[in-house]
Formats: sequence, C-alpha cells, structure tokens
Amino acid sequence: MAGSSHPYATQPPRAFWKAAVGTRHYADLSELWPSMPLVRADRVATAGSCFAQHIGRSLASRGAAYMDMEPAPPVFSSQAEARRWGYGVFSCRYGNIYTSRQLVQLFDEAHGCRTPVERVWEKDGRYFDALRPGIDSVGQDSAETVLALRTRHLAAVRQMFANLDVFVFTMGLTEGWESTADGTMFPMAPGTVAGTYEPERYAFRNLRHNDVRGDMLAFWERLRSVNPAARMLLTVSPVPLAATATANHVLVATTYSKSVLRAVAGELSEDIADIYYFPSFEIISSHPGRGMFFEPDLRNVNQFGVDFVMDHFFSNGLEAEFAAQSLAEDDLELICDEEKLDINV
Repeated sequence: MAGSSHPYATQPPRAFWKAAVGTRHYADLSELWPSMPLVRADRVATAGSCFAQHIGRSLASRGAAYMDMEPAPPVFSSQAEARRWGYGVFSCRYGNIYTSRQLVQLFDEAHGCRTPVERVWEKDGRYFDALRPGIDSVGQDSAETVLALRTRHLAAVRQMFANLDVFVFTMGLTEGWESTADGTMFPMAPGTVAGTYEPERYAFRNLRHNDVRGDMLAFWERLRSVNPAARMLLTVSPVPLAATATANHVLVATTYSKSVLRAVAGELSEDIADIYYFPSFEIISSHPGRGMFFEPDLRNVNQFGVDFVMDHFFSNGLEAEFAAQSLAEDDLELICDEEKLDINV
C-alpha cells in the first residue's frame, strides 16, 4: 500500500471548499470555469431568458462578432425604445425563449419541419404573434400581417443558425403552457399578454429532466445538421420564477426548475464536445454570495452582480482576447416577458 495516497491527493486547490471558497473573500474566487475556445472573429448568437442579454451586450461591447439578424428600423428615437419592441435584445427578434421546448420547436418551424396550429392571438381587435407576443405591445391590424412578419422573422432565424459559430443559450424555465392540439409551447400563458385562456385548448406543462435533456439533444442534432462546426455555450439564469402554475410555493418551484436545468446543462457539457457551460447561476445564487447580487426584490440581479459575472466570463484566455471597453450600454433595461406574471402583489 503506497503510504497515505488517496484519490484526492492530486486534486488542485480549486477542488477543495476550504481553499477555494471557505478561506477566501468572495471577490477573490478564481478558476470558476476553464473558459471555452472563443475569438473576436467568432460569430456569436444569443437566445434564452432575460439574463442572456447581459452576455450578448458584454460580448458586443468588447468587440465580438455579435450577430444582430433583425436590426431595428430607423423609426425609433433611441436604442432603449427599439429594445421595447424586441430589437437588439437577442440575435433575432424572437423575444424570450424560456424553455428547451420552445427552442427546438422554433428551429423546426424555421426550417419548415412544423407549422404550429395556433400562430396568432387576438386582443381588443388587434393581432399578435402567439410565439412572441411580448415584442409588440400594440399588435397588428390583421392576422395576415402577423403571419407575413413571422415568415420574415423565421428566415432570419434560419440564417442565424446556419452562419453562427457559437450559440449562447440561457436556460430559464421548465414551466410553460402548450397547445392541446399539437403541443406547441408558448413563451407566455394565453391571456397574459394577448389571446384568451381556454382550459380545453391549453395545458400547463412542467418539463422534467428527461424532457429538457431530450429537447436539448434534439436541438443540438438539428443545429449540427445545418452547421457542423457550431459550438454551444449553456448558462442557467439565476433569476427566480416570477410566478408558478404548480401547487408549490414559488421558492420550491424555482428550486425544482433551476435544479433540472442545471443538471441538464452540466451533463451536456460533460458528455458532448463543443458544448460548454458557464456558471453564472452559481456565481449569483450560491450561498457564499449572501444574496448581495440581488436587488431588494431578491429576484432581479443588480449591476454589481452582472459586472462580477462578466469579469469571470472574460477570464483565463478570454481576458486577453476581449479587452475591456466601455460597458455603458449595460444601463439598458432588461426585456423580460415573465415579469408580466408578477401581478398578485
């Protein structure tokens, strides 16, 4: 028997709680992720929940080749106004893609493999895109106009998937509402922004681990079929649920949702080459942070937290590649459809 040797004897300091966390100030944490191969010339696209907006803006401000496939027309007086209409929020004007089911269904629709039974919602005589109702607060004058705009949007999505080098997807929720006719999952419950809630037409779905993993594997296979060199970076949003449709307390529902998403993201990044995971969720939400990165509502992440996350993102090899520049644009308001659910206060 070789002395006192054991399997942990060769582990680096970052593998031990006392050395890596317990005896360090939180600001001195390091080596939280090994970074990923990424250079300025890589075409980067983003999608997902609200927190994905921070990564996209930071990359763009540091000189990355950030993809904006649906730029704002010159009718808006400011960038902030354009963002309220869904422009410049993500790489395409799809609004928040909160669930894995939305993501794979969007890919299929963009590539002509599925057509949702229900694509248009009506409210007060105006018409809205049911798959991205939050991008247009006024609506269109006809369903035909909505569908024409969606056709144009899907063409941009298809082009984005075909030409990106890195797809950044922030996983946000497991809860969603789907059509009982064909299983189409919507970003918002019908009736919250537009449409009318009818129990026989819509069903609540809380995706399980196998559902999310299956969706993400299906999406990855589809993405690589049109773009064999694509890489994917997964993150999990640290922002708690605004509301839950389960019977659980919203805190319990949040823990379930984030646990499932984190487990899937970790498995995919360990099992599949060219899929990576960045721990924004852990940096913001883990208990050594003592909640200091949240606003007083204990839900929204403050600017200090955003800056702290991005400092860790641009570490190791990425620090030299993406030299820090002015991040003034981070003052822009986050666009989050889910906040419309927080009405019972």
